[in-house]
Amino acid sequence: MMIHSLGPPPSDAEVDAWLAVLTAAVAADQPQLEAPSRREVAGRLCVPPALGRPVLWAAGEGAGVAALLLFTDEGNAHTAFLDVLTVRPQERRRGVGTALWARVREELLAQGRTSVSALVDLGGPGQAFAQSLGFENVLPMAWYEQELPADGPAPVPATPGYELLTWHGPVPDAWAPAAAVAHGAMQDAPTGDMDERIPVWTAQRLHAVQQVIVDRGGELITVAAVTGAGEVAAYTELVLPDPSGRRAIQYDTVVTPAHRGHGLGRAVKLRMAAEAAGRYPALRRIATTVADENTPMRAVNEALGYRRERGAGIFQLTLQPA
Repeated sequence: MMIHSLGPPPSDAEVDAWLAVLTAAVAADQPQLEAPSRREVAGRLCVPPALGRPVLWAAGEGAGVAALLLFTDEGNAHTAFLDVLTVRPQERRRGVGTALWARVREELLAQGRTSVSALVDLGGPGQAFAQSLGFENVLPMAWYEQELPADGPAPVPATPGYELLTWHGPVPDAWAPAAAVAHGAMQDAPTGDMDERIPVWTAQRLHAVQQVIVDRGGELITVAAVTGAGEVAAYTELVLPDPSGRRAIQYDTVVTPAHRGHGLGRAVKLRMAAEAAGRYPALRRIATTVADENTPMRAVNEALGYRRERGAGIFQLTLQPA
């Protein structure tokens, strides 16, 4: 099986071939979902992330694709994330996935990585393949979806002592230091036995990560609950990889420890739903992942109408040299 590296950046033909593999796989494995658009795929392939170095491969003539993210921040230089390893359905059980994995593993060892993780949906071919390689589920979670109601989102509750602000695109410079501090509250989010560590957030790092979303052709909305003292007490982020699409992804929703118990998580998410519905008329669903052990966030989501769509997990493998 011929495995070849792509880019950087990949050509238009390589982007089209990559999209064709993902589209065929979604149709076969998760027909209830929409395949990513070309804009989304091109953005992810052509614009590198802020916190890592991507390595891309393709197998044969559009038989399969793989994308590995080698973290470059100091705290995660020992690990990596397998973002994609997908084989076109009609090419499965012919050694394509095994050949792609061999190239991925070779790169991991060459870069001195001792572990690798991947987000895997449960019950499908991805889970079976990952477990056959020795991956274990170190953080059980699930995908949840919220349908935007046809008659408009629910009213946003009052938040005495807090103001709700909405930012489109990267957080404004004046609020970036406080927003970075709030991002640090993710340190107490469930991570199971993951080797990957949550980075130390600075205003510069936050802007770099958020700018990548924009550079890839997507749009980002942040709703924050702020105090008169200039703190970001809570925030939630919504990303539209393709602003013309029907589905958005809820990124982090965080309430800092000192401000919990005031309903801020529910308030920022309700304001976000209202903002998104008003700004993006084609948008119909908001999806997010929540760890099974994150009981408070699951309760907030349930109250807002999110439903469990499918199980997933962060699967991780400890690498052993051949």
